[in-house]
Amino acid sequence: MSDLKQTVFLENHQKLDAQLVEFGGWEMPIQYPGGIITEHIACRTGAGLFDVSHMGRLYFRGDKALDFLQHVLTNNGAALGVGESQYTLIQNEAGGAIDDAYLYRFNMDEYILVVNASNRKKDVAHLRHHLDKFPLVVMEDKTYDKAMISLQGPKAKSILLPLITRGSLPEPARNNLSTVSIDDARVDLARTGYTGEPLGFELFVDNDRATKIWDTLVDAGATPVGLGARDTLRLESGLPLYGHELGTDHDGKEIPIFASKLSKFAVSFSPLKGNFIGKQALYEQFLAFTAAMEGQEPGAALPRIVMPIAVTGKGIAREGYKIFKNDIHVGYVTSGTMVPFLEGSGQGLFGQFEEKPKRRSLALGLIDASIGDGEDLEIEIRKKRVAARVVPYHMRSDAPPYVRSIPYDQLEQPPQKDNAPGILPAAKALVAKAMGNHGWRQQSCINLIPSEMSQSIVSRMLSISDPVNRYAEHKDIKAFSGEDVFYYQGTAFIQEIENRLNREFMKFFDCNAVESRVISGQMANTALFSALVDHINRSDRKSEQRRLAKVMNNHIIRGGHLSAQPMGALRDFVARDPKTEKPAVVNFPVLADNPYKIDIAACEDLIKEHQPELIILGKSMIIHKEPVEKVRKLVDEFAPGCLVMYDMAHVLGLYGPHFQEPLKQGAHVVTGSTHKTFFGTQRGVIAGNFLGEDALGSPEYNFWEAVKRRTFPGSVSNHHLGTMTGLLFAAYEMNQFKDEYQARTIANAKAFAAALKEQGLSVAGDPDISFTETHQVILNVGYGRGAQIAQNLEAQNIIVNYQATPEEEGFTASGALRMGVSEMTRFGMKEPDFQNLAGLMADHILKGSDIREEIVALRRPFLEMQYCFSPEDVGLAMEDLAKGIC
Repeated sequence: MSDLKQTVFLENHQKLDAQLVEFGGWEMPIQYPGGIITEHIACRTGAGLFDVSHMGRLYFRGDKALDFLQHVLTNNGAALGVGESQYTLIQNEAGGAIDDAYLYRFNMDEYILVVNASNRKKDVAHLRHHLDKFPLVVMEDKTYDKAMISLQGPKAKSILLPLITRGSLPEPARNNLSTVSIDDARVDLARTGYTGEPLGFELFVDNDRATKIWDTLVDAGATPVGLGARDTLRLESGLPLYGHELGTDHDGKEIPIFASKLSKFAVSFSPLKGNFIGKQALYEQFLAFTAAMEGQEPGAALPRIVMPIAVTGKGIAREGYKIFKNDIHVGYVTSGTMVPFLEGSGQGLFGQFEEKPKRRSLALGLIDASIGDGEDLEIEIRKKRVAARVVPYHMRSDAPPYVRSIPYDQLEQPPQKDNAPGILPAAKALVAKAMGNHGWRQQSCINLIPSEMSQSIVSRMLSISDPVNRYAEHKDIKAFSGEDVFYYQGTAFIQEIENRLNREFMKFFDCNAVESRVISGQMANTALFSALVDHINRSDRKSEQRRLAKVMNNHIIRGGHLSAQPMGALRDFVARDPKTEKPAVVNFPVLADNPYKIDIAACEDLIKEHQPELIILGKSMIIHKEPVEKVRKLVDEFAPGCLVMYDMAHVLGLYGPHFQEPLKQGAHVVTGSTHKTFFGTQRGVIAGNFLGEDALGSPEYNFWEAVKRRTFPGSVSNHHLGTMTGLLFAAYEMNQFKDEYQARTIANAKAFAAALKEQGLSVAGDPDISFTETHQVILNVGYGRGAQIAQNLEAQNIIVNYQATPEEEGFTASGALRMGVSEMTRFGMKEPDFQNLAGLMADHILKGSDIREEIVALRRPFLEMQYCFSPEDVGLAMEDLAKGIC
């Protein structure tokens, strides 16, 4: 093996007694003494450490570097900002893969292309050939100068984070980058990897500092992993390998790039790329791929597609084995082996993995594109046909920090039929269980869910009185001077209710325009987004409506509302950014030392650059006031056509001088749900100032007309008249008691947060303001521990909401509890009571103490709702109302 190239880590591997083999011209570890199964499982349950320095690392600089990369790669390099990376391919004119690769942009004026070790020389020759057309571009091969380490698995973050002496981890989403220092060595750090792990990093570091970092990672708990387990990990993940799923097939034909489903993320037809290599051939493949995904005949451009295959019979599928369907040869195995996995027990987030690994025969196969998920096949193994099945995936990584292996017989199952003994016994059981749950939640629990609020008894009773289950569709008709016309009879009462409700909201917000027919905060946002699209297209009713060109919001991982995200209500109303090819959304920057607060100084450049048409303030994880006045000032100066909205869903009931008054501070419109800090039923509201004396015919008036249209008939038909009646009563209560309630709620939250901190717990936020300016308190409990601690607290009769912090990868990796004091404030708890609660919670979280009886006792004095009207106050005889309802 003396002629083989060696990475800087060879001595590290030898000290660990690795079995070394030739791979792509390099001497590399295929496994360590523990073996492939141990290494595979170590990566899935801990952290695997991989020497990937044999991969080629090509650096590109120069004025036309991006133009060059756009020409020779399949993906859109213009989409990369500094601190981002992307999967891509090096393609030929026929739409085949010369190699697959990863493109990184750590610095403004430099790109790094990582290619496969066995293809490096071929890739360099191909790229140099095309460099002749780009004389200003410099390509430098630093494969021998830089080391590359991959750290993958659920414990990768906890191992790496304490070692960083300067800088921070990349933002918690795949393909993000950062530059840090470890032991005073510069490390370029990427959230990338080739294992399918949702949590993993790749490190670029100078050779002279690399071996020490390797040893430091091993000492910190990382398990060295060789090429054998690297292959089983990528196979289980369904990731392609050049020479198997890309390149040429077993008949000697070139495999189309789109035969690999991952290519849909790696090929771009953005106009920014121009006429790049293989564009026409790739576009024909793309059309065929789209047809195949829709169950249509893909045609000659894409005769076969790579699919995950589970061997359901006895045998191991190997590369090159033939695949049959109904005795017809339909393809070949491209990769296959026996792969270890840990079977799960229990349900969802609280399931556990069995200690002893099992094994299953998995494969990827290049098969006829007409074959879909769930179809049965046969694989010829040693001249014998063995049963197999096409599956959508072998594992899932969408519940970080752990991968979940999915055996073919454990894919989603249809719901089971109810085998209850009879309808009446089931109905009785339901009533008994519902009453038990009601008593438990209302009398024995401390509810700290910040998005919940119990209604007063009168509001509840009115919500189930007639007109519940009735209809009252209506709209104003210009021919009748704007008079509302109802489409049903018997609606005089609900018309009065709705008019009174709007007036109470106008009083609450001190505004002149309210839409109260929306039945949730999410629907309020949907109606508003739809109305804004309608409004910006008002002069052109024949062309396809254009969407919002750019939206600025709080990212969901930093507490932003779901409905304000492209994955939520915003999805159908925001355009695609032609540069990034993603939804045209830019996120508010946050302070480095407080990710829950907007960095208003950094907003100016973003608003100037992006010229948003809509800015969405407000969060679901909100402990600070939003900078409404400052944002509006920036909008007026740099983006005067932009609408500023504040989604107050969580803080609607705090609207006022104790918290903030966005409409007075410059927001054009407020939306919200009416059942969080507000006292009401589960509905929504839209409010603003659009109907002044001179408003008729103005853009503001026309926009408000669009809001009403997109509410009805755009969003609702029956707008839940019973809950509207209950909401009106709650609005009366809010307007009567809001001053005292709001002041008490904020004081309680501050006292609760400070007490938790004094008990030795980690409270998020600014200690100078007692950690919160709202009803919410955020408690850090440790990475990935949020869900379990929330469940433990529920067993103690404390109901909280686990939440991912801005540093975490998703709700399944939650390391915080989001809590709110509003409901228990309304039941009469005050600062000393919340301080007492903080002590009990600390005893349980830190010491594991059983506090259930103390919690029941703490709740006992607080069963009667405050800040509300009693039945006696309003002359309601509950017995008479109950008889009338029945």
